Amino acid sequence: MPIEKVKEYFKKFGLDHRIHEFETSSATVELAGQTLHCEPCRIAKTLSFIVEGCPILVVAAGDAKIDNQKYKAQFGTKAKMLLASETEAKIGHAVGGVCPFAVDEAVKTYLDVSLKRFQTVFPACGSSNSAIELTIEELERYSQFIEWVDVCKGWNEQ
Repeated sequence: MPIEKVKEYFKKFGLDHRIHEFETSSATVELAGQTLHCEPCRIAKTLSFIVEGCPILVVAAGDAKIDNQKYKAQFGTKAKMLLASETEAKIGHAVGGVCPFAVDEAVKTYLDVSLKRFQTVFPACGSSNSAIELTIEELERYSQFIEWVDVCKGWNEQ
């Protein structure tokens, strides 16, 4: 079960106790915002794509949307999201619980600059009813990201 993988991953850092599991779904930005009683923009949504046959993750703010021109400039290809049916096999987590923690080895993770405006954000933890609150520095450390990217639009840059 992916949430168990994420708990084991965070256990190595003594942070497994910070993972929250809910009675209600947190599978979408809107549901997660309601469940966590926070602004949806603070949900760190993790989007899965294929670039040159390899799976990648882009973690972005809940109010951000992929900008196709920026994405193509960054990755050299059109944004092609993984199908729901292939996400768990290629990433290690199913849609609704995709997160940048305890992912399959071949997965490369990128953090979008839309997240930098917050002190803390809430990414999922491998299930459709889980989350963890992390500072941006903690997100950097535990997501094992490759680099910060600017591939989104529609978010407020204040």
